[in-house]
Amino acid sequence: MLKIAKLSRSTFYYQAKSQQGSDKYAALKAQIREVYERHKGCYGYRRITAELHNAGSGVNHKTVQRLMQLLKLRSLVRPKKYRSYRGEINSNVPNVLDRQFRADQPNQKWVTDVTEFNVRGDKLYLSPVMDLYNGEIVAYETQRTPQLPLVSNMLKRALSKLGDRQTPLLHSDQGWQYQMPAYRRQLAEYGLNQSMSRKGNCLDNACMESFFGILKSEFFYLNKFDSVELLDAGLRKYIHYYNHERIKTKLKGLSPVQYRTQYSVG
Repeated sequence: MLKIAKLSRSTFYYQAKSQQGSDKYAALKAQIREVYERHKGCYGYRRITAELHNAGSGVNHKTVQRLMQLLKLRSLVRPKKYRSYRGEINSNVPNVLDRQFRADQPNQKWVTDVTEFNVRGDKLYLSPVMDLYNGEIVAYETQRTPQLPLVSNMLKRALSKLGDRQTPLLHSDQGWQYQMPAYRRQLAEYGLNQSMSRKGNCLDNACMESFFGILKSEFFYLNKFDSVELLDAGLRKYIHYYNHERIKTKLKGLSPVQYRTQYSVG
């Protein structure tokens, strides 16, 4: 009768089978860890599964979740409160977007807003514009003060990306910058229709609010910055990563740029 280390036959074979089961996942565990570390701990099991699928693996998301638990790999991202920069509310521009956040093609619907960062008492403001077709950040501007050039320079960069006869709807909150005659003249010159959220209703611009939440949770809160210059440089790297590498499950497991390239209407 087989006895090894005083184990019964049934116990021995159960242990052996368990060890074999763990060993067969060794390569998959290595892949999971590589994806997790490459994205600096910001991916949970769903995005890691999608990335593995993109690489040709047919692994089930439940398997990835279980193996991540065994490896003690958890997404470092936890929702935290943040506050977008708010200007004075005094506008009669209608909410044309009306929470219709789905777009059928690129440069059909854009949203924009301004958010504030604080590094040891010094502030940096970010003004991006997002394409609702794929969540891509089309253009952005950063400045130390929330003055009109922050949004006008951003808009110039965004407008330069437009093709012939592309005139997207541009939605924002009721910040004072978006009410300035110079800003509105920029929109009119290119034939863009302006839309604004209703008074005090952040859900009317939920997609941009969501981007700010992701940006701050995955980038700003997980790092320490000695100066706004270092923060500014890091923001540029993160936005490039967000556009080109960070996959979204609702975009069929592709990044915004990958999705636009593969699925956009010519």
